[in-house]
Amino acid sequence: MRTDDIFKPDAEIYFVGIKGTGVCALAELMLGAGVKVRGSDTHEIFYTDTILKNLQIPYYENFDAAHISKKFDAVIYSAAYSADTNPELVQALKLGIPVIKYSDALGAWSARFDSTGVCGVHGKTTTTALAGVCARGAGLPAQILTGSSAFDFGGKSTLNLGDNFFIAETCEYRRHFLSFHPKRIILTSIESDHQDYFPDYKSILDAFVEYCRLLPAGGELIYCADDSGASEAAKIIENENREIKLTPYGFTASGDYHIVSYSVKEERAFFLLAGFSQEFSMRIPGRHQALNATAAIALTASLLKAQNSILDEDKIQSVRKELENFKSTKRRSEIIGSAGGIIFMDDYGHHPSAIKTTLAGIKNFYPSRRLIVSFMSHTYTRTSALLDEFASAFEEADIVFLHKIYASARENYSGGVNGRTLYEKVAARMDARYEDEPEEAFDSLCEILKPGDLFITLGAGNNWPLGVKLFKYFGGSL
Repeated sequence: MRTDDIFKPDAEIYFVGIKGTGVCALAELMLGAGVKVRGSDTHEIFYTDTILKNLQIPYYENFDAAHISKKFDAVIYSAAYSADTNPELVQALKLGIPVIKYSDALGAWSARFDSTGVCGVHGKTTTTALAGVCARGAGLPAQILTGSSAFDFGGKSTLNLGDNFFIAETCEYRRHFLSFHPKRIILTSIESDHQDYFPDYKSILDAFVEYCRLLPAGGELIYCADDSGASEAAKIIENENREIKLTPYGFTASGDYHIVSYSVKEERAFFLLAGFSQEFSMRIPGRHQALNATAAIALTASLLKAQNSILDEDKIQSVRKELENFKSTKRRSEIIGSAGGIIFMDDYGHHPSAIKTTLAGIKNFYPSRRLIVSFMSHTYTRTSALLDEFASAFEEADIVFLHKIYASARENYSGGVNGRTLYEKVAARMDARYEDEPEEAFDSLCEILKPGDLFITLGAGNNWPLGVKLFKYFGGSL
């Protein structure tokens, strides 16, 4: 069976790991195309459980070879599972059913459209969601897939506005994005990350450049001129004379997407672009969010041009309203709520650059509030490789609570860096506290937090429930 045949309306597809954000989103898009879908995952509850139930997609909460029969045309599986060990995947292979990685299935889906891949070490989820709302404002017939739940998509990871264009978040880890078929790419940033797979900066740069080389003649690379890595990749592509349009954006960019000014007034951000007569505004903090929005605006103009239209004044006004009302995505500057005069936030930022940028944006947005942070580092390899960068990433905070490192099953680390190592580095620079488990910081934080503060849980670990518990303690309700 050819990969593109799995999208035929009469196809019946089984998804292993269907609660995963990307897998669930692809299942939803395929369901909308008339494909019969079902799947399996663990019994653990995720936000995608609600999505799957609302869509009436049946799924098991365990993995069992008995779930797989020859009636399935293909099995699509999350990268979290192995075709060598998962009993359903083993059974599918035994029965001769095509077994397809999620990234390959997403790539095959993208080949059906005029597709845009959004990539970068930082900012790709929010930028993809922003591209979705801008496309909606401009009336573009597009499908959008993000790597997290988007509040502006009704809590889902997809937005279906039509069948001409496809805009998707694409992941660099293990070069998964090389399965995608982009006509356009948004490149937000490149720097050293995923050290368990990319041992140094050059290796991750090479992966992004290889991705950009997938652009066909006449394709477009929309890149952040403020980011040295993104600019380096763009320069490499430019020097190869590949007939690819290069569109820079940012505070240092030339052209229409040069950010002329950025300011914050009464907890709203305003920014002006060189090619536009009026400011855009947003209710989420940070200059980086203005960069993400600018990338989305640039893509919107490009897609309109592709259908012989322009971003005229009416469409600009609609896009402006979408940006003003943008609520972001889950775990990206997410406001849990306000209680006891304290704002509670949660953010996925787990790389030193992302932490520093996020905290600077929050401090600029809420200058009169004391900033209290709980951070749980993710992966020993990342923490060890970027230890000094992590140590200086929290300087905008007034107090930071650090915890043990949240390990990854994908890494094999034998070094000596742990949570206390990072704590000692940070404590030498600022007011830092250490509690091995996030839950153990609860009592101290109940005493420390006062009206007027802002508390944020940061990281890709499991410290986010601490913020929810504190929010409820101070009188909040979800």
